[in-house]
Amino acid sequence: MHVPPQANTARKALVLFSGGQDSTTCLAWALDRYAEVETIGFDYGQRHRIELECRQTVRANITARFPHWAAKLGEDHMLDLSLLGQISQTAMTENVAIEMQANGLPNTFVPGRNLLFLTFAATLAYRRGASVLVGGMCETDYSGYPDCRDNTLKALQVALSLGLDAPMTLETPLMFITKAQTWQLSEDLGGAALNELIIEDTHTCYLGERTQRHAWGWGCGTCPACELRARGYAEYTA
Repeated sequence: MHVPPQANTARKALVLFSGGQDSTTCLAWALDRYAEVETIGFDYGQRHRIELECRQTVRANITARFPHWAAKLGEDHMLDLSLLGQISQTAMTENVAIEMQANGLPNTFVPGRNLLFLTFAATLAYRRGASVLVGGMCETDYSGYPDCRDNTLKALQVALSLGLDAPMTLETPLMFITKAQTWQLSEDLGGAALNELIIEDTHTCYLGERTQRHAWGWGCGTCPACELRARGYAEYTA
């Protein structure tokens, strides 16, 4: 039987919650550990805007199906960062084909996205009395984004804590695990019920495709996000 940790029961956390598989797993992870958990999302003109609708469905179903977490789940916050979409010119914000660039990164990379997300999240956390930020960044199964790397986030944690003159902890529970291990983590946290919620209610596909239902969830099945998710699910169920 899963026994939740006790060390952080007095702390408040703010989860960067997109409505996708990884951030939903991180939300469950935070609810398992902290006394109070709030969520923050960002509207930056993303091509897959359907995720913004899925966020509320996921939150509602977590509250309904996991009553021991419902009491801990606090407010949701949505920030308008449309300016980021206006200046980024990427396949995540414009209707262009997904491809690799000359610098070795896919054109789904939105420069500065996680840096801005975490800076705004820290600002909100400071006002809300939260000392922990939780994000689904990972450098094991990922697309090579430099702002998902552990060294980047450690440096940002130091900068935020200094800039706010208050300790701000950045937790990234998925940083060094594979997508298959992410499925296992969500099962460990919430059993088959949580994995079923992730399959049915979350959205990860870069193209915003939500008409095709696969064993691992909804999506086009061919974009980098869908391929990572499908491969991880196949390894998890093998």
